[in-house]
Amino acid sequence: MKKILYIIAVLLITACGRQKEGGEGISSTDTSAGKQLFGATLSEKEMVAAADFTGLINENDSAAAKLTVTIEDVCQNKGCWMVVDLGNGEKMRVTFKDYGFFVPKNSAGQTAVIEGIAKKKTTPVEELQHYAKDKGKSDEEIAAITGAKEEISFVATGVLIGG
Repeated sequence: MKKILYIIAVLLITACGRQKEGGEGISSTDTSAGKQLFGATLSEKEMVAAADFTGLINENDSAAAKLTVTIEDVCQNKGCWMVVDLGNGEKMRVTFKDYGFFVPKNSAGQTAVIEGIAKKKTTPVEELQHYAKDKGKSDEEIAAITGAKEEISFVATGVLIGG
């Protein structure tokens, strides 16, 4: 009986350790050429150029899109959001559908293909402060955030990093 309990305990500890190692909720698939897929498989949909994407969002409140971006910053708490450079000097925050997957915390600087829904939104002060806290900002820097921000947000269904 003690052996069975010991085996169960070892399996539980190992399983929990593996989940923490990759990050809670991480769902990754290795693909060819050193690329990693997180979330859903990307569609065959054509890529949208950054300039076209910005125009599309400016004309509409939301749009489905697939883009190539450079990852600028990643949540250092869990990898639950990232800020990307659209290649035209604009930045955009990317979160993940239903909080269903995360990306590696060391992804900054890498190229990624993201697919999902972009929306114009007003990010409230509390959410901006939360992002600052996730980023490791000081209490003073967090307290200095006092106004909401108009921005484009992107909820990704799938992210392909690398290559």
